[in-house]
Amino acid sequence: MTADQMAVTHAAAFTQSRPWSRDEFASLLADPACHAFGDARAFAVVRLVLDEVELLTLATHPDHQRQGLARQVMQSWHAALVEHGATRAFLEVAADNIPAQTLYQAQGYAIQGRRKGYYRREDGPSVDALIMVRALS
Repeated sequence: MTADQMAVTHAAAFTQSRPWSRDEFASLLADPACHAFGDARAFAVVRLVLDEVELLTLATHPDHQRQGLARQVMQSWHAALVEHGATRAFLEVAADNIPAQTLYQAQGYAIQGRRKGYYRREDGPSVDALIMVRALS
């Protein structure tokens, strides 16, 4: 999976907020702490620091949504990063993104906090970010 493919999928999936650019993905892929999982249909980029892993982004192209791909990608990076010593995972999700919250809760994440007005929306008011956490084993 290339930075170009990631940018295309991200742009198709993230229509309410600014999608990440090819250069942003290239920078993440060059960072040894960052890891990418999945393919051009659905992917995740995570950052591992010591024993904590942060989900930076998860994107599924609209043509491939509702097929279980995001769940598979989540399970893949969870398992892989446990092998690298990760014991805890966290992420931020928009409070209005109910499908993503449902996915994360099904993967064992629980809401631990909130960032007020974190996500800016071009067509409306800012939206809070929910901080979700789970143990990895």
